[in-house]
Amino acid sequence: MERYDLIVRGGSVVLPDGVKKVDVGIKDGKIAAIAAKLEGEAEHTYDADGSHVFPGMIDVHVHFSEPGREHWEGFTTGSAMMAAGGCTTFFDMPLNGIPSTVNEEALLEKARIGNEKSLVDFGLWGGLVPGNEDDLQPLAESGVIGFKAFLSTTGNKEFEAVDDMTLLTGMKKIAALGKVLALHSESAAITNWLKDEKEAAGLFSADDYLETRPIIAEVEAVERALYYSEITGCALHFVHISSAAAVASIEAAKARGMNVTVETCPHYLLFNHDSLREKGSIAKCAPPLREADEQQRLISLLAEGKFDMLSSDHSPCPYDMKDPKDFNLFQAWGGISGGQFTLLSALELALAHNISLEHVAAWTASNPAERFGLAERKGSIVTGMDADLAIVDLNKAFTVTEENYYAKHKQSLYIGHSFPSSVIGTIVRGHVVVRSGEVLTEVNEGSWQKP
Repeated sequence: MERYDLIVRGGSVVLPDGVKKVDVGIKDGKIAAIAAKLEGEAEHTYDADGSHVFPGMIDVHVHFSEPGREHWEGFTTGSAMMAAGGCTTFFDMPLNGIPSTVNEEALLEKARIGNEKSLVDFGLWGGLVPGNEDDLQPLAESGVIGFKAFLSTTGNKEFEAVDDMTLLTGMKKIAALGKVLALHSESAAITNWLKDEKEAAGLFSADDYLETRPIIAEVEAVERALYYSEITGCALHFVHISSAAAVASIEAAKARGMNVTVETCPHYLLFNHDSLREKGSIAKCAPPLREADEQQRLISLLAEGKFDMLSSDHSPCPYDMKDPKDFNLFQAWGGISGGQFTLLSALELALAHNISLEHVAAWTASNPAERFGLAERKGSIVTGMDADLAIVDLNKAFTVTEENYYAKHKQSLYIGHSFPSSVIGTIVRGHVVVRSGEVLTEVNEGSWQKP
Protein backbone atom coordinates (compact mmCIF):
# COMPACT_ATOMS: atom_id res chain seq x y z
CA MET A 1 0.00 0.00 0.00
CA GLU A 2 1.26 3.44 -0.95
CA ARG A 3 2.36 5.69 1.87
CA TYR A 4 2.11 9.47 1.73
CA ASP A 5 3.32 12.27 3.94
CA LEU A 6 0.00 14.09 3.58
CA ILE A 7 -3.34 13.45 1.89
CA VAL A 8 -5.70 16.34 1.22
CA ARG A 9 -9.06 14.62 1.17
CA GLY A 10 -12.43 15.46 -0.23
CA GLY A 11 -11.83 18.90 -1.73
CA SER A 12 -13.13 20.26 -5.00
CA VAL A 13 -9.76 20.60 -6.69
CA VAL A 14 -9.15 23.18 -9.42
CA LEU A 15 -7.25 21.11 -11.96
CA PRO A 16 -6.06 22.32 -15.38
CA ASP A 17 -8.97 20.51 -17.05
CA GLY A 18 -11.72 21.46 -14.61
CA VAL A 19 -12.88 21.29 -11.01
CA LYS A 20 -13.11 17.75 -9.66
CA LYS A 21 -13.78 16.29 -6.23
CA VAL A 22 -10.59 14.29 -5.68
CA ASP A 23 -7.96 13.47 -3.08
CA VAL A 24 -4.40 14.76 -3.45
CA GLY A 25 -1.56 12.62 -2.15
CA ILE A 26 1.70 14.35 -1.27
CA LYS A 27 5.11 12.78 -0.76
CA ASP A 28 8.53 14.43 -0.39
CA GLY A 29 7.03 17.84 -1.09
CA LYS A 30 5.55 16.79 -4.43
CA ILE A 31 2.09 15.87 -5.63
CA ALA A 32 2.39 12.09 -5.84
CA ALA A 33 -1.16 11.06 -6.76
CA ILE A 34 -4.57 12.49 -7.61
CA ALA A 35 -7.61 10.22 -7.44
CA ALA A 36 -11.31 10.27 -6.67
CA LYS A 37 -10.68 8.09 -3.64
CA LEU A 38 -7.00 7.79 -2.88
CA GLU A 39 -6.07 4.45 -1.38
CA GLY A 40 -3.11 4.45 0.93
CA GLU A 41 -1.88 5.59 4.30
CA ALA A 42 -0.59 9.01 5.29
CA GLU A 43 1.29 10.44 8.22
CA HIS A 44 -1.10 13.41 8.14
CA THR A 45 -4.41 14.23 6.50
CA TYR A 46 -6.11 17.52 5.67
CA ASP A 47 -9.91 17.40 5.52
CA ALA A 48 -10.89 19.67 2.61
CA ASP A 49 -14.47 18.45 2.32
CA GLY A 50 -16.70 21.38 1.42
CA SER A 51 -13.72 23.47 0.31
CA HIS A 52 -12.03 24.27 -2.99
CA VAL A 53 -8.36 23.51 -3.50
CA PHE A 54 -6.48 25.91 -5.78
CA PRO A 55 -2.87 25.85 -6.90
CA GLY A 56 -0.93 28.05 -4.50
CA MET A 57 -0.87 31.63 -5.66
CA ILE A 58 2.28 33.05 -7.26
CA ASP A 59 2.38 36.81 -6.65
CA VAL A 60 4.97 38.23 -9.02
CA HIS A 61 4.98 41.75 -7.56
CA VAL A 62 5.54 42.55 -3.90
CA HIS A 63 7.73 45.10 -2.15
CA PHE A 64 9.38 43.78 0.97
CA SER A 65 12.09 46.10 2.18
CA GLU A 66 14.63 43.87 3.83
CA PRO A 67 17.52 44.44 4.26
CA GLY A 68 17.63 48.06 5.32
CA ARG A 69 13.97 48.90 5.71
CA GLU A 70 12.57 45.91 7.59
CA HIS A 71 10.52 48.41 9.61
CA TRP A 72 8.48 48.93 6.43
CA GLU A 73 7.99 45.19 5.80
CA GLY A 74 10.34 42.24 6.01
CA PHE A 75 10.37 38.58 5.07
CA THR A 76 8.92 37.42 8.40
CA THR A 77 5.75 39.53 8.44
CA GLY A 78 5.51 39.74 4.67
CA SER A 79 5.63 36.00 4.08
CA ALA A 80 3.13 35.37 6.88
CA MET A 81 0.78 37.82 5.18
CA MET A 82 1.24 36.08 1.82
CA ALA A 83 0.63 32.66 3.35
CA ALA A 84 -2.57 33.89 4.97
CA GLY A 85 -3.81 34.83 1.51
CA GLY A 86 -3.09 31.47 -0.11
CA CYS A 87 0.16 32.61 -1.72
CA THR A 88 2.88 29.96 -1.80
CA THR A 89 5.46 31.87 -3.88
CA PHE A 90 6.09 35.60 -4.15
CA PHE A 91 8.58 37.61 -6.20
CA ASP A 92 10.18 40.48 -4.30
CA MET A 93 10.89 43.65 -6.23
CA PRO A 94 14.43 45.09 -6.10
CA LEU A 95 13.96 48.71 -5.09
CA ASN A 96 12.98 49.33 -1.47
CA GLY A 97 15.75 47.51 0.34
CA ILE A 98 19.05 49.09 1.26
CA PRO A 99 20.96 48.22 -0.78
CA SER A 100 18.62 47.79 -3.71
CA THR A 101 19.02 44.52 -5.62
CA VAL A 102 21.10 45.91 -8.46
CA ASN A 103 24.19 43.70 -8.16
CA GLU A 104 25.05 40.11 -7.33
CA GLU A 105 26.22 40.85 -3.79
CA ALA A 106 22.92 42.48 -2.85
CA LEU A 107 20.96 39.65 -4.48
CA LEU A 108 22.75 36.92 -2.56
CA GLU A 109 22.36 38.77 0.73
CA LYS A 110 18.63 39.19 0.19
CA ALA A 111 18.33 35.51 -0.74
CA ARG A 112 20.15 34.52 2.45
CA ILE A 113 17.71 36.53 4.57
CA GLY A 114 14.72 35.12 2.71
CA ASN A 115 15.89 31.53 3.11
CA GLU A 116 16.24 32.14 6.82
CA LYS A 117 12.94 33.89 7.45
CA SER A 118 10.30 33.21 4.79
CA LEU A 119 7.33 30.97 5.50
CA VAL A 120 6.69 30.48 1.78
CA ASP A 121 8.81 30.21 -1.35
CA PHE A 122 10.11 33.32 -3.06
CA GLY A 123 11.81 34.60 -6.18
CA LEU A 124 13.86 37.77 -6.51
CA TRP A 125 13.83 40.45 -9.17
CA GLY A 126 16.99 42.28 -10.14
CA GLY A 127 17.02 45.96 -11.01
CA LEU A 128 17.92 47.90 -14.13
CA VAL A 129 19.12 51.37 -13.12
CA PRO A 130 21.54 53.87 -14.63
CA GLY A 131 25.08 52.55 -14.29
CA ASN A 132 24.44 48.87 -13.53
CA GLU A 133 24.33 47.51 -17.07
CA ASP A 134 27.43 45.39 -16.41
CA ASP A 135 25.72 43.82 -13.38
CA LEU A 136 22.87 42.35 -15.42
CA GLN A 137 24.69 39.19 -16.51
CA PRO A 138 25.93 38.24 -13.00
CA LEU A 139 22.42 38.85 -11.65
CA ALA A 140 20.90 36.66 -14.36
CA GLU A 141 23.43 33.89 -13.80
CA SER A 142 22.80 33.99 -10.05
CA GLY A 143 19.08 33.37 -10.46
CA VAL A 144 16.95 36.51 -10.71
CA ILE A 145 13.43 36.02 -12.01
CA GLY A 146 13.89 38.98 -14.34
CA PHE A 147 14.63 42.69 -14.16
CA LYS A 148 12.61 45.72 -13.10
CA ALA A 149 12.94 49.32 -14.26
CA PHE A 150 10.99 52.54 -13.80
CA LEU A 151 10.04 54.95 -16.56
CA SER A 152 8.74 57.43 -13.98
CA THR A 153 10.48 59.05 -11.02
CA THR A 154 10.81 56.49 -8.24
CA GLY A 155 10.99 58.65 -5.13
CA ASN A 156 13.80 56.34 -4.01
CA LYS A 157 17.38 57.58 -4.33
CA GLU A 158 18.71 54.01 -4.08
CA PHE A 159 16.83 52.98 -7.24
CA GLU A 160 16.60 55.65 -9.92
CA ALA A 161 14.44 55.64 -13.04
CA VAL A 162 16.10 54.72 -16.32
CA ASP A 163 16.84 57.23 -19.04
CA ASP A 164 16.25 56.18 -22.64
CA MET A 165 19.86 55.23 -23.31
CA THR A 166 20.04 53.04 -20.20
CA LEU A 167 16.73 51.48 -21.15
CA LEU A 168 17.81 50.60 -24.68
CA THR A 169 21.20 49.28 -23.59
CA GLY A 170 19.66 47.32 -20.74
CA MET A 171 16.93 45.86 -22.92
CA LYS A 172 19.47 44.64 -25.47
CA LYS A 173 21.48 42.91 -22.73
CA ILE A 174 18.37 41.46 -21.04
CA ALA A 175 17.24 40.05 -24.39
CA ALA A 176 20.62 38.35 -24.87
CA LEU A 177 20.31 36.87 -21.38
CA GLY A 178 16.87 35.42 -22.16
CA LYS A 179 15.20 37.33 -19.32
CA VAL A 180 12.10 39.49 -18.99
CA LEU A 181 12.08 43.22 -18.18
CA ALA A 182 9.22 44.38 -15.94
CA LEU A 183 8.34 48.03 -16.33
CA HIS A 184 6.59 50.64 -14.24
CA SER A 185 5.22 52.53 -17.21
CA GLU A 186 4.35 56.16 -16.62
CA SER A 187 6.02 59.01 -18.48
CA ALA A 188 8.38 60.86 -16.15
CA ALA A 189 8.27 63.95 -18.35
CA ILE A 190 4.47 64.16 -18.30
CA THR A 191 3.94 63.28 -14.63
CA ASN A 192 6.74 65.48 -13.30
CA TRP A 193 5.69 68.46 -15.41
CA LEU A 194 2.07 68.18 -14.30
CA LYS A 195 3.09 67.74 -10.66
CA ASP A 196 5.26 70.87 -10.80
CA GLU A 197 2.35 72.82 -12.27
CA LYS A 198 0.00 71.73 -9.48
CA GLU A 199 2.46 72.39 -6.70
CA ALA A 200 3.28 75.83 -8.05
CA ALA A 201 -0.41 76.63 -7.96
CA GLY A 202 -0.84 75.22 -4.42
CA LEU A 203 -3.21 72.49 -5.61
CA PHE A 204 -2.90 69.25 -3.60
CA SER A 205 -6.33 67.57 -3.62
CA ALA A 206 -7.16 64.00 -4.64
CA ASP A 207 -8.45 65.26 -7.98
CA ASP A 208 -5.23 67.22 -8.48
CA TYR A 209 -3.14 64.12 -7.83
CA LEU A 210 -5.15 62.08 -10.35
CA GLU A 211 -4.71 64.81 -12.94
CA THR A 212 -0.91 64.65 -12.60
CA ARG A 213 -0.86 60.98 -13.61
CA PRO A 214 -3.27 60.81 -16.55
CA ILE A 215 -3.96 57.74 -18.63
CA ILE A 216 -2.01 59.28 -21.50
CA ALA A 217 1.16 59.19 -19.36
CA GLU A 218 0.73 55.42 -18.96
CA VAL A 219 0.00 54.90 -22.65
CA GLU A 220 3.00 56.99 -23.78
CA ALA A 221 5.37 54.98 -21.60
CA VAL A 222 3.90 51.64 -22.66
CA GLU A 223 4.13 52.49 -26.33
CA ARG A 224 7.68 53.82 -26.03
CA ALA A 225 8.75 50.61 -24.27
CA LEU A 226 7.10 48.54 -27.00
CA TYR A 227 8.99 50.46 -29.69
CA TYR A 228 12.24 49.83 -27.84
CA SER A 229 11.33 46.16 -27.47
CA GLU A 230 10.86 45.85 -31.22
CA ILE A 231 14.36 47.27 -31.74
CA THR A 232 16.08 45.19 -29.02
CA GLY A 233 14.03 41.98 -28.96
CA CYS A 234 13.56 42.27 -25.19
CA ALA A 235 10.65 40.42 -23.58
CA LEU A 236 8.48 42.77 -21.51
CA HIS A 237 6.11 42.44 -18.59
CA PHE A 238 3.98 45.49 -17.83
CA VAL A 239 3.19 45.82 -14.15
CA HIS A 240 0.08 47.34 -12.51
CA ILE A 241 -1.54 48.54 -15.73
CA SER A 242 -4.49 50.78 -14.88
CA SER A 243 -6.15 51.79 -18.14
CA ALA A 244 -7.98 50.22 -21.04
CA ALA A 245 -6.01 52.35 -23.51
CA ALA A 246 -2.71 50.89 -22.30
CA VAL A 247 -4.14 47.38 -22.55
CA ALA A 248 -5.17 48.11 -26.15
CA SER A 249 -1.58 49.03 -27.03
CA ILE A 250 -0.30 45.84 -25.39
CA GLU A 251 -2.94 43.74 -27.17
CA ALA A 252 -1.85 45.22 -30.48
CA ALA A 253 1.76 44.29 -29.69
CA LYS A 254 0.74 40.74 -28.85
CA ALA A 255 -1.13 40.54 -32.16
CA ARG A 256 2.13 41.49 -33.91
CA GLY A 257 3.80 38.52 -32.21
CA MET A 258 5.72 40.45 -29.56
CA ASN A 259 6.84 38.73 -26.37
CA VAL A 260 4.87 40.76 -23.83
CA THR A 261 2.61 40.11 -20.85
CA VAL A 262 0.52 42.37 -18.64
CA GLU A 263 -0.74 42.37 -15.08
CA THR A 264 -3.16 44.48 -13.15
CA CYS A 265 -3.80 44.65 -9.42
CA PRO A 266 -6.92 44.03 -7.33
CA HIS A 267 -7.05 47.61 -6.08
CA TYR A 268 -7.70 48.88 -9.61
CA LEU A 269 -10.59 46.43 -9.92
CA LEU A 270 -12.23 46.65 -6.49
CA PHE A 271 -11.71 50.37 -5.82
CA ASN A 272 -11.69 53.63 -7.75
CA HIS A 273 -10.80 57.30 -7.38
CA ASP A 274 -13.65 57.86 -4.94
CA SER A 275 -11.54 55.98 -2.37
CA LEU A 276 -8.75 58.56 -2.70
CA ARG A 277 -11.28 61.37 -2.39
CA GLU A 278 -12.78 59.80 0.73
CA LYS A 279 -9.80 58.21 2.48
CA GLY A 280 -6.86 60.30 1.34
CA SER A 281 -3.31 58.99 1.25
CA ILE A 282 -4.20 55.46 2.37
CA ALA A 283 -5.59 55.02 -1.17
CA LYS A 284 -2.69 56.73 -2.96
CA CYS A 285 -0.75 54.66 -5.47
CA ALA A 286 0.99 55.11 -8.80
CA PRO A 287 -0.56 54.75 -11.29
CA PRO A 288 -3.53 56.13 -9.37
CA LEU A 289 -6.89 54.52 -8.82
CA ARG A 290 -8.98 55.56 -11.81
CA GLU A 291 -12.51 56.92 -12.08
CA ALA A 292 -15.40 54.46 -11.76
CA ASP A 293 -16.01 54.17 -15.50
CA GLU A 294 -12.37 53.18 -16.10
CA GLN A 295 -12.58 50.67 -13.24
CA GLN A 296 -15.50 49.01 -15.03
CA ARG A 297 -13.52 48.88 -18.28
CA LEU A 298 -10.70 47.08 -16.47
CA ILE A 299 -13.10 44.55 -14.98
CA SER A 300 -14.49 43.86 -18.46
CA LEU A 301 -10.98 43.39 -19.83
CA LEU A 302 -10.21 40.92 -17.04
CA ALA A 303 -13.35 38.95 -17.86
CA GLU A 304 -12.35 38.95 -21.53
CA GLY A 305 -8.95 37.46 -20.74
CA LYS A 306 -6.90 40.53 -21.63
CA PHE A 307 -4.84 40.44 -18.43
CA ASP A 308 -2.33 37.63 -18.10
CA MET A 309 -2.16 37.73 -14.33
CA LEU A 310 -3.13 39.50 -11.13
CA SER A 311 -0.58 40.63 -8.58
CA SER A 312 -0.81 42.66 -5.41
CA ASP A 313 1.94 45.28 -5.82
CA HIS A 314 2.02 45.17 -2.02
CA SER A 315 3.83 48.44 -1.23
CA PRO A 316 3.70 49.24 2.48
CA CYS A 317 5.35 51.95 4.55
CA PRO A 318 5.35 53.12 8.17
CA TYR A 319 2.25 54.98 9.32
CA ASP A 320 3.87 58.39 9.41
CA MET A 321 4.68 58.26 5.68
CA LYS A 322 0.95 58.00 4.93
CA ASP A 323 -0.29 60.33 7.66
CA PRO A 324 -2.56 62.93 6.02
CA LYS A 325 -2.12 65.31 8.97
CA ASP A 326 1.57 65.79 8.21
CA PHE A 327 1.72 65.64 4.40
CA ASN A 328 -0.08 67.01 1.46
CA LEU A 329 -1.15 64.22 -0.84
CA PHE A 330 1.80 64.70 -3.18
CA GLN A 331 4.29 64.09 -0.35
CA ALA A 332 2.65 60.97 1.11
CA TRP A 333 4.05 57.57 0.14
CA GLY A 334 2.33 56.14 -2.93
CA GLY A 335 1.57 52.47 -2.49
CA ILE A 336 -1.26 50.11 -1.49
CA SER A 337 -0.76 47.62 1.33
CA GLY A 338 -2.72 44.50 0.48
CA GLY A 339 -0.59 41.47 -0.39
CA GLN A 340 -2.87 39.13 1.54
CA PHE A 341 -5.91 39.68 -0.63
CA THR A 342 -5.12 38.95 -4.28
CA LEU A 343 -6.59 35.46 -4.47
CA LEU A 344 -9.64 36.56 -2.48
CA SER A 345 -10.05 39.54 -4.84
CA ALA A 346 -9.82 37.29 -7.88
CA LEU A 347 -12.50 35.06 -6.41
CA GLU A 348 -14.75 38.02 -5.59
CA LEU A 349 -14.51 39.21 -9.19
CA ALA A 350 -14.99 35.71 -10.61
CA LEU A 351 -18.09 35.04 -8.52
CA ALA A 352 -19.57 38.43 -9.33
CA HIS A 353 -18.97 38.19 -13.07
CA ASN A 354 -19.50 34.49 -13.75
CA ILE A 355 -15.85 33.78 -14.48
CA SER A 356 -14.62 30.21 -14.07
CA LEU A 357 -12.43 29.08 -11.21
CA GLU A 358 -9.99 27.75 -13.78
CA HIS A 359 -9.47 31.33 -14.94
CA VAL A 360 -8.74 32.35 -11.35
CA ALA A 361 -6.10 29.63 -11.16
CA ALA A 362 -4.58 30.84 -14.42
CA TRP A 363 -4.39 34.51 -13.30
CA THR A 364 -2.92 33.67 -9.94
CA ALA A 365 -0.78 30.59 -10.52
CA SER A 366 -0.27 28.90 -13.89
CA ASN A 367 0.27 32.02 -16.01
CA PRO A 368 2.86 33.53 -13.62
CA ALA A 369 4.67 30.19 -13.41
CA GLU A 370 4.74 29.85 -17.18
CA ARG A 371 5.89 33.40 -17.82
CA PHE A 372 8.73 33.38 -15.32
CA GLY A 373 10.22 29.94 -15.75
CA LEU A 374 8.73 27.95 -12.88
CA ALA A 375 6.07 25.96 -14.76
CA GLU A 376 7.96 22.68 -14.57
CA ARG A 377 7.35 22.58 -10.82
CA LYS A 378 4.82 25.25 -9.82
CA GLY A 379 1.53 26.78 -10.85
CA SER A 380 -0.83 23.85 -11.27
CA ILE A 381 -2.12 20.80 -9.45
CA VAL A 382 -0.55 18.01 -11.47
CA THR A 383 1.30 14.85 -10.43
CA GLY A 384 5.02 15.57 -10.03
CA MET A 385 4.60 19.27 -9.28
CA ASP A 386 5.45 20.99 -6.01
CA ALA A 387 2.63 20.44 -3.52
CA ASP A 388 1.67 24.12 -3.28
CA LEU A 389 -2.02 24.47 -2.45
CA ALA A 390 -4.49 27.10 -1.29
CA ILE A 391 -7.62 25.80 0.38
CA VAL A 392 -10.59 28.11 0.12
CA ASP A 393 -14.13 28.16 1.52
CA LEU A 394 -16.12 29.90 -1.21
CA ASN A 395 -19.11 30.33 1.08
CA LYS A 396 -17.43 31.76 4.17
CA ALA A 397 -17.13 35.55 4.09
CA PHE A 398 -13.94 37.25 5.25
CA THR A 399 -13.98 40.84 6.51
CA VAL A 400 -10.55 42.44 6.77
CA THR A 401 -9.61 43.78 10.19
CA GLU A 402 -6.34 44.87 11.74
CA GLU A 403 -6.41 41.63 13.75
CA ASN A 404 -6.62 39.27 10.76
CA TYR A 405 -4.29 41.23 8.46
CA TYR A 406 -0.79 39.82 8.93
CA ALA A 407 1.24 42.68 7.41
CA LYS A 408 3.58 44.64 9.66
CA HIS A 409 1.56 47.83 9.20
CA LYS A 410 -2.20 47.49 9.41
CA GLN A 411 -2.98 50.69 7.53
CA SER A 412 -4.67 49.42 4.37
CA LEU A 413 -7.33 50.37 1.87
CA TYR A 414 -8.72 46.86 2.41
CA ILE A 415 -9.54 47.32 6.10
CA GLY A 416 -13.31 46.85 6.43
CA HIS A 417 -13.70 45.23 3.01
CA SER A 418 -15.71 42.00 3.03
CA PHE A 419 -14.76 39.23 0.63
CA PRO A 420 -17.30 36.49 -0.13
CA SER A 421 -14.69 33.75 0.38
CA SER A 422 -11.99 32.83 2.88
CA VAL A 423 -8.56 31.24 2.61
CA ILE A 424 -8.61 28.56 5.30
CA GLY A 425 -5.45 26.63 4.47
CA THR A 426 -2.12 27.01 2.70
CA ILE A 427 0.35 24.23 1.92
CA VAL A 428 3.91 24.92 0.72
CA ARG A 429 5.69 21.92 -0.83
CA GLY A 430 3.64 19.59 1.34
CA HIS A 431 4.01 21.56 4.58
CA VAL A 432 0.89 23.08 6.11
CA VAL A 433 1.65 26.73 6.91
CA VAL A 434 -1.94 27.92 7.36
CA ARG A 435 -4.65 25.84 9.02
CA SER A 436 -8.19 26.99 9.84
CA GLY A 437 -7.24 30.45 8.65
CA GLU A 438 -4.40 30.80 11.17
CA VAL A 439 -0.76 31.19 10.12
CA LEU A 440 1.57 28.70 11.76
CA THR A 441 4.41 31.16 12.17
CA GLU A 442 6.86 28.62 13.54
CA VAL A 443 6.95 26.86 10.15
CA ASN A 444 9.60 28.56 8.01
CA GLU A 445 9.38 26.40 4.89
CA GLY A 446 10.22 28.98 2.24
CA SER A 447 13.20 28.79 -0.11
CA TRP A 448 14.62 30.83 -2.94
CA GLN A 449 13.21 29.73 -6.28
CA LYS A 450 15.28 30.25 -9.40
CA PRO A 451 13.90 29.88 -12.94
